[in-house]
Amino acid sequence: MVHGGQEALIKDALVFFVAAGLVVPVLRAAKLPAVVGFILAGVALGPSGFSAFSDQVPILEYVTISDPAAAAPLAELGVLFLLFLLGLELSFQKLWALKRTVFGAGTVQAILSAVVIGYGLYLFGLPATEAAIIGLALALSSTAIVMQLMVENKKAATPVGRSSLGVLLFQDILVAPILIFVGFTASRGEADLSTVLIQALFNGLLALIVIIAIGRYLLRHLFRLAVNAGGRDFLMAITLLTVVGASVITYNAGLSLALGAFLAGLLLGETEFKHQTEIDLEPFKGLLLGLFFMTVGLAIDLSVVLDNWQIVLGGLIAMLIIKAILAFIAVRIFAGDTATSLETSFLLAPAGEFAFVIAGAGLAAGSIAVRTSAIVTAIVALSMLVIPASWRLGIWLAKVSSSAPPSHQIPSDFSANEGHIIVAGLGRVGRAVTHILEREQAEIVGLDTNPKTVSHQRALGRQIYFGDGGRKEVLQKAGLAHAGLVVVTLDNQLSAESMVKSARHSRPDVPILARARDADHAQLLYQAGATFVIPDAIEAGLQMSARALEQMGYESEAVQTLITSERETEYRMATEKPDDPKD
Repeated sequence: MVHGGQEALIKDALVFFVAAGLVVPVLRAAKLPAVVGFILAGVALGPSGFSAFSDQVPILEYVTISDPAAAAPLAELGVLFLLFLLGLELSFQKLWALKRTVFGAGTVQAILSAVVIGYGLYLFGLPATEAAIIGLALALSSTAIVMQLMVENKKAATPVGRSSLGVLLFQDILVAPILIFVGFTASRGEADLSTVLIQALFNGLLALIVIIAIGRYLLRHLFRLAVNAGGRDFLMAITLLTVVGASVITYNAGLSLALGAFLAGLLLGETEFKHQTEIDLEPFKGLLLGLFFMTVGLAIDLSVVLDNWQIVLGGLIAMLIIKAILAFIAVRIFAGDTATSLETSFLLAPAGEFAFVIAGAGLAAGSIAVRTSAIVTAIVALSMLVIPASWRLGIWLAKVSSSAPPSHQIPSDFSANEGHIIVAGLGRVGRAVTHILEREQAEIVGLDTNPKTVSHQRALGRQIYFGDGGRKEVLQKAGLAHAGLVVVTLDNQLSAESMVKSARHSRPDVPILARARDADHAQLLYQAGATFVIPDAIEAGLQMSARALEQMGYESEAVQTLITSERETEYRMATEKPDDPKD
């Protein structure tokens, strides 16, 4: 027999799936982002939406959410999967390259925002402890929504995506100390704050060591065992265990659940199971994140907003302005140019999901008044609702700021980057290569000597600069010293050969992939130091041959076999370096 609580849970699940499957697609058709659609659905289906009229219209009880708190654990799983997938897309090498953003821009943005907001609230009459907690809560931004927007729009690997992720990672690290501080305010004098912080630091470091040790020495073997034992079913089970297990370890150490999921993704991203895991988790992540965004909408109490609309609106505007200015300053100093800093600052200006956690902890500790907590929750939820709009404003301001003709000078800080790919030549071939690599979240630094091409590609948000790749100093500023790969797609044969020579002379160990006109040009590029060369003439001939065979009635498999064999022969001849022994 089904109990009342179970009936409510089943009904709430049905309402959610109706919203996800019907309501949100309608809102998307109206050009609203999925994030906004889920939040608006949460507002409409929550206690302060249609449910408020269920006494007058009883049928509304069956199309609204009865117990918003029951969805919270599943919503948090959505955030964990988002951070896990972000970890998969990065690597420890790329993360280390973000250290200046994480500990530079992140520190300045978070601390200054907390101090300015907290002091402002204190001047408006709030007690010092209450003002400090709220300042810390509002200083944080939304990892879930910001990074979801970056991933959806293929911008996670762009300067804006990396700057946002760096600041958000530092904020995530701050969650544990903030919660410790909130707990300390409830037990003033019962414990020594320095002792509590030292214990938390020890537990956190121990948790990180355990996770990294498991990832380095056990994770790959567990995934291989799962694949050999039962394929994708067992692989999914091990993946879920990895995400949840790492999150539990960091949570028990006093750190955030999301940090554990992110570390697990980083570690799994170093293995050969990265891409299959991304594919398997993608639909689950989308649904669970949708549930999270709906819970944000459920948290918006319209009665509080209406009763205190002046405070809520004034607080929202003041917070957005303060955080945008401070985030711009922090990112501009440590992580990017003016355009990047503007776009990033408007992404980070709204508050985030951890503000709910901190405000709830303050309320439970008796350090925040009930009315204050309700107003803060309303401000946070509304600010998360406007993130897509604030981002568009930041994009517009970034375009306005860069409307003047750029100098196309390569910034010196690329010389400190690691693992990026230098692409020389942004013609049709170069653009195709760049597009595919960006889809895999690779960091691209492009070079071209055509000013129109450079301006157009920069307007699209790419890191493309005017420069001759054959010059040693240009390659140095493009970060050749720590680049993971050099791709040369230049049309001009002499320019291509010159760049390959210069890159090989400056960096003997870097892989160089070059495009050649024909087999003779390929020989010259190999002499210049290319690692691998793709001749245009060979590929064009093979593609035309394949089409001709298909028109003659050959089966697809037979065509593929013939073309593969011929490709191997042609490439063996083209890749035969001059000093290689002839057959």
